[in-house]
Amino acid sequence: MAISPPSSDIPSASSEGVRVAAVTKRFGAVVAVDRVSLDVPPGAFVSLLGPSGCGKTTLLRLIGGFETPDAGTIHIGELDVTRRPPQARPTAMVFQSYALFPTMTVGQNVGYGLSVRRQKKAIIRENVEAALRRVDLAGLEDRPVAALSGGQQQRVALARALAAEPAVLLFDEPLSNLDLALREATRTELKALQRELGTTSLYVTHDQQEALALSDHIAVMREGRIVGEGTPEQLYHEPETAYVARFLGGANVITDKDLAERLAGEPRPAGSALAVRPEALAVQEREANGAIPARLHSRQFLGTQAEWAVEADGVRLRLWTDPMAPVPERLFLRAARWRWVHADQPDGT
Repeated sequence: MAISPPSSDIPSASSEGVRVAAVTKRFGAVVAVDRVSLDVPPGAFVSLLGPSGCGKTTLLRLIGGFETPDAGTIHIGELDVTRRPPQARPTAMVFQSYALFPTMTVGQNVGYGLSVRRQKKAIIRENVEAALRRVDLAGLEDRPVAALSGGQQQRVALARALAAEPAVLLFDEPLSNLDLALREATRTELKALQRELGTTSLYVTHDQQEALALSDHIAVMREGRIVGEGTPEQLYHEPETAYVARFLGGANVITDKDLAERLAGEPRPAGSALAVRPEALAVQEREANGAIPARLHSRQFLGTQAEWAVEADGVRLRLWTDPMAPVPERLFLRAARWRWVHADQPDGT
């Protein structure tokens, strides 16, 4: 889809920062969000990244007002919204399921939030038209939403959020229902649109590529807590913990002291493990430059690269290489880049 520039006749609401301070949310005996603090500057695109059940969607719902914290505070700009309902916050949510009304038209869906807030009909119509132009759906106001494709429905859900002119946009895995090609295209266009509008955005995803591609800042969550924060480049190249190194980019985390020190060429610091990205393990045919012997277990062709599963000193490792590269008769590994990380559990996981 082509992203149209914002309509000059309907300016976007000013972006505001979000400040979450020591927020906790329990569901019975389960602590879904555990004393989380997070500062999001105005206009930033921040992703909450983590596996299912880590608390990222609950945190987003707390910010949006769909859940109420048991402890802590939430501010949007200078406004304390901790106890305010969704309609009393300057936020708009794009849901994973889109949450569209199938019996309504596109225009009715996009203008629904404004109707609930009792805006005048002329303002609703003007905002709906502007929002649909922004997502390249101009002229489809009267189309039944049920007649649209999945990609078009996703854009309607985004237009509905934009029509409210929020200070903060909240996204709960909005691309997960799209096929791969459409998801990648929409991801690019979503970032372009966010840059055009400058709206503060929080984006929940379990997809590492989405988080890396979209974000100014990523907060990695685990068991209700934020366990790593930084720019995409910082978290990928300079992870602090074994968990973040593994989860974001699938690094090999080596806790075996002897193997780690041989690959790094230096003593292992206390309490640490060696993180080596799959693309940073180099293959060579001779035992030179500190390379160590290994043997190939399996090889998968992935198109632009090949993934090899190899074993060195009884430790299974994963590496990526040129898909056309032959398998040498004798195999040696060298770590072209590596990083010592905190082994935050006894097994380094």
